[in-house]
Order: sequence, then structure tokens, then C-alpha cells
Amino acid sequence: MEDRPRFSLTSTVLDAPSAQELAVFYERLLDWPRREDEPDWVVLAPPDGGATLAFQDEPAYVRPVWPAGPGDPPMMLHLDIKVDDLDVASAYAVSLGATVAGYQPQDDVRVHLDPVGHPFCLYL
Repeated sequence: MEDRPRFSLTSTVLDAPSAQELAVFYERLLDWPRREDEPDWVVLAPPDGGATLAFQDEPAYVRPVWPAGPGDPPMMLHLDIKVDDLDVASAYAVSLGATVAGYQPQDDVRVHLDPVGHPFCLYL
């Protein structure tokens, strides 16, 4: 195709039983302000610009299982979050409501589950 259209990734959207509740977790974790704030839709924006992280209510939300086994609802994506101290960042995430995943495939990455089960990885 000669006239290729321009594409720009502007946001990643996570479904949740409550967009507001999940947004609070990531707002505190990332220290990003809200750009949009509706009862069923929240957008967090990095202070330095770039792609946003959004949350939307999904009444039929099913918590994923990680790692998924046969018949389990699998994760659809995960977030990679760079940190400067893995142990301190992990403890902070847990204090906000995350859990450390039972399965850790790498020594230099810490897999966590947010309050509604979305996996995210903290790494150096």
C-alpha cells in the first residue's frame, strides 16, 4: 500500500468491575493524574506525555488467571513497569492492593496482580 495511513497508539484500556476503583490503584501506583474522570471511564496520563492508561466499567468482567491453565480465563495483556528498586516497588504495590503472583518466571522481574487480577510486571 503506497499511501499508508498514520497510526498512533494513544491509550491502553483495562476493563474492570469498577473503572473508578481500579483507576485509584494505578493512580497511586504510577502517580499519574486523571485526564478524564467519568463514573464508568477514567483516563490517567503520564506527566511527561505519551500514551495514557484508561479504565472502563465492564459488568461482565471475569478475573483472568495467571498463568492460565486449561479452561481458565487467560490474561489478554499485561503492563511492564520499570522501577528503580524492585523490592521497594513490589512492597509499595502490595501496600496499595496488588498481590505478588505465585509463579515468577524471571529473577529480575516481579509479576504482580492488580486488585482485579490484571497481571503487571515490575522490572529494573
